[in-house]
Amino acid sequence: GKMGKSLKNSVAPDDICRDYGADTLRVYEMFMGPLDQSRPWATKDVVGAQRFLQRVWRLVVDEESGQTRVTDATPSDDTLKLLNKTIAGVREDYSELRDNTAVAKLTELTNHLTKNYADGAPRGVVEDVVVMLAPLAPHISEELWSRLGHDELLARGPFPEADEKWLVEDSIEIPIQVK
Repeated sequence: GKMGKSLKNSVAPDDICRDYGADTLRVYEMFMGPLDQSRPWATKDVVGAQRFLQRVWRLVVDEESGQTRVTDATPSDDTLKLLNKTIAGVREDYSELRDNTAVAKLTELTNHLTKNYADGAPRGVVEDVVVMLAPLAPHISEELWSRLGHDELLARGPFPEADEKWLVEDSIEIPIQVK
C-alpha cells in the first residue's frame, strides 16, 4: 500500500534512529534498491541492516571484554581473493551509485570473515571492510577505526585499492553438451 503523511501511516526517521540508530537507517535505505526506483518501506526489514552492522562490530570488538579481536595473521588466499573482488566491486558500485549492491558485497565478505576466523580476522582485511563501510555507516565506521588504533579520521583516508593479481580467476568452468 501507499504511505504518506495525509494517510497518517508514515514512518518518522527520528523513530527509526531512536530505535535502531542512524547508521542502521542509512544502511537499510541504501540496501532497499536502486536510488532511482520507488521501493516499499518495511520497518520489519530494518532489523536485517542492524544485524549486518552488529556482525561488522563483532569483527572488531569482543562483546565480552570490549577489546579488539583482530589478529596479525596472514589472510588465506580465498580471503584475499574475496577481499580484492569486494574492493573492486564496491568501488565500482559507489561510483555508479549502486549502494544496494555494495552492501550485498560487504555482507558477503563480512559473513566469510565471521565464518572462517572465529578467533579474530586479520587486521588488514578488517580495516578494509571498515573503510568500505564508511560511506554507508559513518558513525560506526569511525568508532571501529578508532578502536583499531587509528588517530586520524577515517573520512580523510584513502579508499582501498584492489590488487589485480587476486582478481584473475585461476580456472573457469565451461559446460559442454554432446549430442
